[in-house]
Amino acid sequence: MRRLSQRKTTSKFKSDKHSFDSQFFYLILFLVAIGLVFVADISAPQALNFFNDKYHFFKSQLFAALIGIVVMYVLSFINFSIYKKISIPFFIVSILLLVVLFIPGLSYAALGARRWINFGGLNFQPSEVAKLALAIYLAKVVSDIDMNLPIKKVLLKFFAPFVVVAFLIMLQPDLGTTLVVSVIALSQIFISGIPILPFLGTLVVGFAATLMLILVSPYRRDRLMTFFENTSDPLGKSYHIRQILLALGSGGLFGVGLGQSRQKYLFLPEASTDSIFAAIAEELGFIGSFVIILIFVFFIYKAFKIVSMAPDTFSKVLGVGIASWIGGQIIINISSMVALTPLTGIPLPFFSYGGTSLVMVLVGCGILLNISKYSNKEIKRKRLKI
Repeated sequence: MRRLSQRKTTSKFKSDKHSFDSQFFYLILFLVAIGLVFVADISAPQALNFFNDKYHFFKSQLFAALIGIVVMYVLSFINFSIYKKISIPFFIVSILLLVVLFIPGLSYAALGARRWINFGGLNFQPSEVAKLALAIYLAKVVSDIDMNLPIKKVLLKFFAPFVVVAFLIMLQPDLGTTLVVSVIALSQIFISGIPILPFLGTLVVGFAATLMLILVSPYRRDRLMTFFENTSDPLGKSYHIRQILLALGSGGLFGVGLGQSRQKYLFLPEASTDSIFAAIAEELGFIGSFVIILIFVFFIYKAFKIVSMAPDTFSKVLGVGIASWIGGQIIINISSMVALTPLTGIPLPFFSYGGTSLVMVLVGCGILLNISKYSNKEIKRKRLKI
């Protein structure tokens, strides 16, 4: 049976404390800055059309970025062990927020989905909060569980919270976020020490359930069929993916130039949110978009490097959840933009317009920065010798 070594979170971490990973910190700020530039650029036509202010979305995103950066910096000084203490109430609150979405008058629907709550004039997505809450809760479960329990009880403790969150998100409906939540949970459960056969068996059941949910929903089924037949119905079901491919093709090798995208002029659906990478690829071309991908790859590498040197089981599993969340969302979004996977409708971290998404991603980064402060020195020494 695979099992993480159990290293207790104690006050000894105070003596092991050092500065956070500054390289990772500046990389995050760089990604936020680039994201703001592209939101200002690509959202301008839509903002001008709807609000008569081409910087409407940019100003909102800038406000969210400033809040997120401040929160990230503050969280980098808060010891990660506190999240274990608040994991249960935080998880319960996230579930209640997901339930509130289905109460008339307290939430609103857009684009065929009920994903937003309006609070004091501010809109936010509870599913973004639920991602972090689930990662923290499962980290606590993994760090506390007795793996000598019957396998059914172990599976129940691991998968019950995940299934509850996934079910409530699917009801919105939001298959893309459900996939991201699945990446978070499965990555954490995989490193927990659970026997491989029950884990694989659960994966098969989960895949079958997801396929069934896709096939019984006309909207999701159309998305899947469009992926296999993207040349059919170019003005209907295939319109979105065809506009994405047109943006990618128009970019060529070097792109049409920063700010010169034609697809952003209301041709490309969700140009500043889910489809922003397609517009970026049009402006920067293959070379520029490839550089963006390399930066993302470096970000994911740095995140998992921090995780690999985490000082105890809780921080390691929590770090895996956060790194898998952000990294998985990057991979799912870009792969759907280049037609490697069906369109899922999830934002590209740091780049897509959306205040809740950006703030919560920066919250996750703040936790990773704090974990990097307590990275295991023994592991560092061994790596330096190698």
